[in-house]
Amino acid sequence: MERINHEIEPVYDQYSKVLILGTFPSVKSREGRFFYNHPQNRFWKVIAGLTESDVPETIEDKKKLLLDHHIAVWDVIKSCEIKGSSDSSIKNVVVNDLNIILGNAPIRGIFANGAKAYSLYDKYCYRQTGIKAIKLPSTSPANAAFGMDRLTAEWMQIKV
Repeated sequence: MERINHEIEPVYDQYSKVLILGTFPSVKSREGRFFYNHPQNRFWKVIAGLTESDVPETIEDKKKLLLDHHIAVWDVIKSCEIKGSSDSSIKNVVVNDLNIILGNAPIRGIFANGAKAYSLYDKYCYRQTGIKAIKLPSTSPANAAFGMDRLTAEWMQIKV
């Protein structure tokens, strides 16, 4: 396995109140150079549903949707060894410095997109931030146990 670096900049501004953290960009996200780029990932549908917005298509539309609703997005991992997009294969983790966002935005809640993002945050970042994360069900297509309605209902927690 080769070490891969996270090359997608975090999305946030000085008004961001909610920080959503994934683990590490998937192959499709790395190719598209933006978060949740896999066509089957339900992240953008969920966020659009929660904000009563159209599902964004372009990177600019996605950034605007997030910032208009005071949502910051980044990932826990800065670099790691990973096979494809498999979270379970992640090894030798280097984490992102979340203070880049926390020091510049009035974040009131940190939410992990899935169990792996939550466990990595808890293991590597909680001591640094002192803020407990809330675990949300993953928007990944691999999380077939959650249909769209149930997924969106659980994600309502981000409305702080």
